[in-house]
Amino acid sequence: MLKLNNKKLLLLPFLILGWGYFSGVSSLNVDDFWKSQIALIPVQLGVVIYFTYLRWNTHKSSSELNPKFKKLRKS
Repeated sequence: MLKLNNKKLLLLPFLILGWGYFSGVSSLNVDDFWKSQIALIPVQLGVVIYFTYLRWNTHKSSSELNPKFKKLRKS
């Protein structure tokens, strides 16, 4: 039960930042299409960063496990 409370506490700053960001985007005086595009930019960046990290992490672990791959990278 203690871990569940810690996870909720960690999500609180993200909730506050998200609320502030979306209320700021909502108050912009631009077309609705551009508001939706601006609102989705952080989501798109998060997905790109996540998949880049996931690919880098997987690529690193595969090179450590396979000695042949290490020899090929050196030459």
